[in-house]
Amino acid sequence: MAVVGLLDASAKQTRTITEDDAVRAALGAVGVDYERWDLSRVSEDAPADEVLAAYDQEIEQMKRRGGYTTADVIDVTAETPGLDAMLARFDKEHTHAEDEVRFILSGRGIFFLHAEGHPVVSVEVTAGDLIRVPRGTKHWFTLCEDRRIRAIRWFQQTSGWTPEYTGSGVDRGFEPLCFGPAFLGQRVPTTIAL
Repeated sequence: MAVVGLLDASAKQTRTITEDDAVRAALGAVGVDYERWDLSRVSEDAPADEVLAAYDQEIEQMKRRGGYTTADVIDVTAETPGLDAMLARFDKEHTHAEDEVRFILSGRGIFFLHAEGHPVVSVEVTAGDLIRVPRGTKHWFTLCEDRRIRAIRWFQQTSGWTPEYTGSGVDRGFEPLCFGPAFLGQRVPTTIAL
């Protein structure tokens, strides 16, 4: 389940949201789609081709919905060669010329979303979360402390995409803190008014 942090201009978290409907509403307010998908179809370490076959219907539906042409599975661990360089490409505020769509199979990461006219929103994604950050949305991403994430990704172009950095420097003021279930303990559903 995703953990959304509403942040003020000084990067101080003002509210934490964990209930699915409230997460969906908070992310929808900044133009980001959020869904929860079932994880019971394949084991966490199933080969990529099994994962893609198990989610074939949803992958094809998402392709039709967003005009995506390809989908693959990315599997990043702390032992991934060049991990620091890979993360450095995406941990500064940037945009993409196409949507960034991820269904998290395992691991955790944190997106910071900086939609026009809104304060920065952090969203920690975990297994079962699907997030779609629309093209042109200012954002940045990093992994949580376990440095592990496995996800299905969708692309509109077969060659992937390149980050277009904003150069704003706003990302330097935000610490990538992942809270996750261990930190939060038992989650209590909350609602917010946006």
